[in-house]
Amino acid sequence: MTTPTYDGPLTGALGALQRRIVACDACPRLVEHRRRVAVTPPARHRGSAYWAAPVPGNGDPHARLLIVGLAPASHGSNRTARMFTGDPSADFLTAALHRAGFASQPASRHRDGGLTLRGAFVTAAGRCAPPQDKPTPAELAACRPFLAEELRLLTKVRVVLALGRIAFDGYLRAVRQATGVDGIGRGLAFGHGVNHLLGEGLPALCCSYHPSPRNTNTGRLTASSLDAVLAAVRARLDA
Repeated sequence: MTTPTYDGPLTGALGALQRRIVACDACPRLVEHRRRVAVTPPARHRGSAYWAAPVPGNGDPHARLLIVGLAPASHGSNRTARMFTGDPSADFLTAALHRAGFASQPASRHRDGGLTLRGAFVTAAGRCAPPQDKPTPAELAACRPFLAEELRLLTKVRVVLALGRIAFDGYLRAVRQATGVDGIGRGLAFGHGVNHLLGEGLPALCCSYHPSPRNTNTGRLTASSLDAVLAAVRARLDA
């Protein structure tokens, strides 16, 4: 299977970074998984052309809000080539972003479906779909330089929203790598609706449970509880 190349709208250093992300084959387990699920899809996606490569970041290069997820879903972003697109997690998150004014429409089903993020950029701690949605610590560490470089290039970001504990931990590790300051964020606790100030010159860090079906179907994360987090994010940006 041939690895595709980045063909998104980002240009300059940020676009060059996405091209390097898409070309990465550093983790054999993830390479095997992302390709295998593309040729053995579930019935609902039979006949679909899968991206089956690392998924680049997406959104406004001048974003003030950075959203960090866990990793692409096997039959979501691994299929559609765009973060939080084409699966139930994407539907839940995009609807909330639309209600909060960060997305042009309430659904993200296809990469070419017309969605535009407004003042927001979406990325993840891991860029390849992992088996059972569980990347290993070594796989996350291999991906971390990509996130650290995005943090350096997205200079307008004022708030980071971490979706889940792995995204929270991954973001803090990437901040330490990007800044060279080892103590940033150590000892901070993750919790839904929890906010942290990391220090002068760094974005505020806000937390939410991940919008996965295991959270949304059980009521651990509801539309109103995610709306409340995004309302707090908007208030920080508008302050």
